This record gives sequence, C-alpha cells and structure tokens, in this order.
Amino acid sequence: MSQTTLLTLDGLTCGHCVKRVKESLEKREDVELADVSITEARISSNASAEDLIATVEQTGYHASLNQGGTRPKPEPLTVTETQPEALTAAPAKLPAQDTDSFHLLIDGMSCASCVSRVQNALTQVQGVSQARVNLAERSALVMGSVPPQMLIEAVKNAGYAAEIIEDDGERREKQQQKAEQATRRFRWQAILAMTLGIPLMIWGMIGNNMMLTASNRSGWLAVGILTLLVMIVAGGHFYRSAAKSLINGTATMDTLVALGTGAAWLYSISVNLWPDVFPPQARHLYYEASATIIGLINLGHMLEQRARQRASQALERLLDLTPPTARVVTAEGERTLELSDVMPGMTLRLTTGDRVPVDGTITRGEAWLDEAMLTGEAIPQQKSSGDAVHAGTVVQDGSVLFTAEAVGKNTTLSRIINRVRQAQSSKPEIGQMADKISAIFVPVVVAIALLSAAVWYAVGPAPQLVYTLVIATTVLIIACPCALGLATPMSVIAGVGRAAESGVLVRDADALQRASTLTTLVFDKTGTLTEGAPRVVDIQLFNGASQKQALSWAAALEQGSQHPLARAVLDRAGDMRLPDITQFRTLTGLGVSGSLDGLPLVLGNGALMAQQGIDMSAANDLIATQAAQGITPILLAADGRLTAMLSIRDPLRAETSAVMKRLRQKGYQLMMLTGDNEITAQAVAREAGIDRAIAGVLPEGKAEAIQRLQQLGQRVAMIGDGINDAPALAQADVGIAMGSGSDVAIETAAITLMRQDLNAVADALAIAKATLRNMQQNLLGAFVYNAIGIPVAAGVLYPLTGTLLSPVVASVAMALSSITVVSNANRLIRYRLPSA
Repeated sequence: MSQTTLLTLDGLTCGHCVKRVKESLEKREDVELADVSITEARISSNASAEDLIATVEQTGYHASLNQGGTRPKPEPLTVTETQPEALTAAPAKLPAQDTDSFHLLIDGMSCASCVSRVQNALTQVQGVSQARVNLAERSALVMGSVPPQMLIEAVKNAGYAAEIIEDDGERREKQQQKAEQATRRFRWQAILAMTLGIPLMIWGMIGNNMMLTASNRSGWLAVGILTLLVMIVAGGHFYRSAAKSLINGTATMDTLVALGTGAAWLYSISVNLWPDVFPPQARHLYYEASATIIGLINLGHMLEQRARQRASQALERLLDLTPPTARVVTAEGERTLELSDVMPGMTLRLTTGDRVPVDGTITRGEAWLDEAMLTGEAIPQQKSSGDAVHAGTVVQDGSVLFTAEAVGKNTTLSRIINRVRQAQSSKPEIGQMADKISAIFVPVVVAIALLSAAVWYAVGPAPQLVYTLVIATTVLIIACPCALGLATPMSVIAGVGRAAESGVLVRDADALQRASTLTTLVFDKTGTLTEGAPRVVDIQLFNGASQKQALSWAAALEQGSQHPLARAVLDRAGDMRLPDITQFRTLTGLGVSGSLDGLPLVLGNGALMAQQGIDMSAANDLIATQAAQGITPILLAADGRLTAMLSIRDPLRAETSAVMKRLRQKGYQLMMLTGDNEITAQAVAREAGIDRAIAGVLPEGKAEAIQRLQQLGQRVAMIGDGINDAPALAQADVGIAMGSGSDVAIETAAITLMRQDLNAVADALAIAKATLRNMQQNLLGAFVYNAIGIPVAAGVLYPLTGTLLSPVVASVAMALSSITVVSNANRLIRYRLPSA
C-alpha cells in the first residue's frame, strides 16, 4: 500500500539542488510522486524510509526521517484556473519547533560566498538539522540538538567569529552597536583613503603623469610609504579577509580587491626602490589606484551597511508589537509582571487600548479586538469566553480576563517573526552573481599571471626579471575587478534611481533582478486593491423614511463608537446635527439599540431584526444581491418597522481594474489572498479582474500559499500593505509593499510603492526587466574585456608586435572598461516607461 514519507533535507541551496533530488527519487520504480523543497521532501511510495534516505545521500545531499514519519497517501495537489482550493485546502499553520534553535551573531561576513561558507560549516556539525544564515542581520538561525559551543567552534574554523544570543533584547542591542561601529569605521576609512587617492589622481592628470624620474624619486618614495600606511589602516580588513579566504581555499570580492591594490602598490614600490631595473617606459607609479580603490569600496560598504540596518528593522518593529509587561490577576489582586515572567496558566486582564502580551483563551468578559496584524481584516472581531486572543493584537473596546497559553517564542507573533527571519535568510536562485563568479575568476587570473611570468622568465628576452614582473603586474592590473565588480551594482544603482523617480523604492540589491523573471503576482485585498477604509456607498429607504432622518438616527446610535463600520456611518453623516439617544444598549454580536423621544430604534444585522420581530421581506432580495457584491448591510428599524439599509464596503482603488488589465496583457498570472470571507473575496476579484481569489487566509497561510506556488515552479511577487502580509512578503521571490501600509510591511518588502497608485507595480516590473538586460550587457562586456585583455597582457601578441603591453596601457584599459560599464548603466536613468 502506498504511503507518504516525510524527509528532512540538508545541503540543498537552490532550485537546481531541488531538481536533482526530485529527479533521483522519481527515477525509483517504487516512487509515485516526490514533492521536494529546499528543506523537506514529501514522497508517495512503497519504499522504506531507509531506501529513500539512501537515494538522497547518493545524490550528494543529506536526509533524515521527519518526526512526522509516514502517513496515508494524501490527495494530490493540483492547481487550475477553476480550482483555487488547491492552495487553501487545510491551510497550514506555522510549524512548531520540534528541535532546539540557536541564534548566533556572526562577525566577519562580507558577501554571499561568506554566507555559503558559514552555512556549510554549521550544517556539517553533527546534530544540526538546518542552518539559515542572514547576511542582512549578520546572524544565523540554527535548528538541531547540539552543544552551542560546537556551533561557535565551527564558525571560528571557517574563519569567522560567532556568539550565541538567547535574549532578543540583548541581540537587538548588540546588533545595533555592531552596525553603528561598522558604519563609523567604513566612513573614516573611506575619507582617509580618498583624502590621499583623489589628490594623487588629480596630480596624475595635470602633473607629470605619475612617471618616476631621478628628481622626484625621494618624493614618490614618501608617497609610497604613506600609501602603504593608508592601505594598512583603511584597507587592512580586505587583506585579512583575503588571507583567511586563502587559508580556507576560497576567494571572495575581498580577494580581488587585495590582489588589485596590492599588485599596483608592489609594482610601484619596486619601481621606486629599483628604478634602474625597469625600462624608462615602465617606470609608472600606481599609488593613487591603490588608495582610491580602497576608499571607494569602503564608501560602498558604508552605504551598504546603512541599507542593511534599514532591512533588519522589519523584525525589530514586529518585536515592538509585544508590550513589555502584562497585568496578572491573582487571588491577592492584580499586579504587573515583566513579559518574560509570564507563564502558561496565569490569568491576565485586558482593557480598552491594551495590546495583547501573549496568546491565550478568554475566560470572562467581552471585547472587540483589532486583529488586522493577523488576518488583514479591517473590521475588529468580537471576542468572548472561549475565544482565542493573540499577542500583538489590540483591544479596541471592552475588558476581558484570559488564560495565558503560548508565551515567549511560542506565540503566534513570535512564530511570524521567526518565519520572516527564515524567509529573509533563504537564498534566491538568482543571487550575488559577481561573488560566485569571483570564486572562479580570481584563481584563474592568478594562475594566468604566474604561468605567464614563469614562461617569460624561462624563455623571454633579457632582462628576464623585468619582463616577468611587468607581465605579472600587467595581467593583474588589467584583470582588476573594477569592471566585474561594477557591472551589477551600477545597473542596480541606475535602475533603483530610475524607479525612485517613478515612486518605486527598491531596498534589496537583487530585487530588480528577481522581479524581472516573475510569472505570478499575488495581491493582498484590504489597502492594496481597495482603499482600506470602509464607507457607506448606498442608503435604501423603506416605509416612507427620508434619507436625512435615517442617516441622523443611525449616526446618533453609532456616535462614540470606534468600530470601523460605525466610523463609516459617522463619516457619511459629516457635520449633521445628531439627536440625543437615551436607553442606549450594545447588543453583543447584533448591533445597538436606543430610544429617541420615546421612539425605539435598533441598528444592526439581519439577526437583530429577526430577534426584534421586524419584517424584512422588502429588503431580503437586496441583501442577497449586495452580499454577492461583497457589501455589508446595516439595517435600521424605528418603532418595530424597517426604516433603512446602509450599504458599507471597502471600495476598490480607482485604478485597480485598469492596472490588472495592463498586467494581464504583460503575461502575468494574477491572484488575491485575503483574510476576508469567501463571498466578499470573490466579489472583489470579479470586479478587479483577478484570475483567482483565496479567502480566509491567516498570515502563515499566505506564506504557505506563496511557497506552494513556488514549489509548482512559479516565480512569485507578493503585493501587500499590512503587518499580516510580512511573512508572505518575505517568502515571495519579490515582496512589494504599498507605501501607505504598515512600517513592518514596508521594511520587509524588497520594493515599496511610495506613489499611491497601483500603476507603480507595472512600472516597477518594467524597470526590473530593463535593469536585468543592462546587467547582462555589463557582465558580458566585462567578460569580453577580460577575455581579450588578459591574453594581450600575458604577451600573446609579442611575436607579432615585438612589444609588451605596458602597465600604463593596462591601467588605461582598466579605467576605460569601468567607464564603459558606468556609461551603459546610466542609460537606465533615461529609460522611458511604457504607457499604461
């Protein structure tokens, strides 16, 4: 009998890894279906778990039996245009942690290859089931049963430093201190290096062209010593990082910087100390290159550090949703406790305006809770005995006692924070391209330089040492990583600048790169497709009532309430003078009632009208029609007779339908995820022109829906505006936040729409595709330059020309390659957006 086996996977880092594992499993005759992600495999088969694990191990990865073990075969997951339920069936909850988790702060990481090296070191520790390294936070989240000291030692052996942080407050404080220290350090290092490099560069252009002569030798020797001091003080971290990479058998962008600047200085100081050894035409000095490159790269690191600080604020803002204290009710009375002292089973009190400190269940009282951060629902929910409350939600009205159940890291909010952290730490398939290429590029260039030098030393003309040094230095200078290093960043900088002019702010360095390959766009409803503010859109009158009278009665009953539906009624009434209501009562779950000069009034839903015995036959058809359109009706009755029906809805943005049409014409598949009910969701989707609508989805369900689409091969963007969208924004290939939304949504998303217009979504995607084309052009140009320049520098044309390429020409070629890349990238600034 076929059964489902759940395996936990280790060592997978990208879509290619997932594909290899999936193909190896499905090649087995006893495997029917293998659903594989980076961290887990769900296999329908007749094979034993041991055989399946062996198959994964043979593919080059690691696997272990998930604690879920095996279970009966589930229904297959399929998604079609008419079956959106495939994404919502049995909405998944955030996984409970079944192993210990450790939070490490990492020192010394500078690029994607560093992240890979730290992650590999951690995953190789016995007992670690998963490791997620977050470059933005300079941290690692490790799951498994393992002594913490082993994790620290593993990171140390990989060439970095680490410390275990258990308290979130301590983590936040240390991360902030480290970020501020790094920003200050990069700033003064950049200023120091450029203070020397820029004047030297200007002197080279207007002075003696940086050539050594007998009369200026002493002066240039002093400059060379000063340059060395600047390199040590302002750029020492590059050389230390390059040395560590060399020890570990890898290479990073720091390796390229160290080689380029080091070769320039070594050649220059050699000319300075032994000028007679060098031909007159080769006595060119490159001190300004070493200093200026170090200054500019430090400046870039400073700006990058600031961006990373802003990126990490998403988690900090989520943590700030939890209050620092809670009011605990005991037999001796109430007392205030620190949140860390609250234990499951304690009874806590909430009153109007309080933010819920922990998850629990209400035992006494009633209240209206704003749960928008969890469900996206703009209308507060009524809670009473037996209902659940969640940390981070807000009591808008009422007072309750509740029993604490999930505290600390087990609350829904904490698990959302953990989910955001894990999603941000995962690696996109298209990532830091330059760093990956550098790991191959640097060893190849060094090998070419050494091989060329050896050949010239063995068979070259006299003096061999001079030719050897010139060849090696020229190869290293012409292969300086400037063009390669600028290719992607310059395109991103220009693309981001052009996007900003259009009201689109890009936070993530490779967000535009990922956005250019999207296939599916997923929209939140409230505040994204809609205006996010319910309002009265129609008033129907019955039994001879006037609109002014009905509206004044309804507003008088609702005055003083903070409920969004009440505010919609009051907004419609405007400055209208309202009568005084007596005998006012709140009817739980139904509405309100009162008396106006002895005239009994009731305002609420259909259930209230039925309870009061009010004839609704004249309004039933209209209520059914409006419900199908996603409209919420509020009924008003006076003296036992139906008087009016106020129709309330959150209207679509004016441009929504046109933007959806524009995006569909571009070939995107459109979806909507919302916490609203099914009727409202489908009505909004039809009106907006959305292909599929998924209703009743909590934050973890939204993230799961995004993940399922990704597992089906879709490249997904999530567009939202609320705190509740944060996990989905982080899980998506690209998260796009409305600028009018919550700070957490904006900070979590890779792209923020500052222009209050959904056309900015289409504009952002158009700019993303233009930016990707520009990056590809720059990278191709950089490689063509190196493919031609390096052989020429190595002397392949010497048999034809009888001369070698001098380091002077090599430096000019290097500069021209950089100028070409920058000029091509600047074309993006003039990019004209397609018309809507």
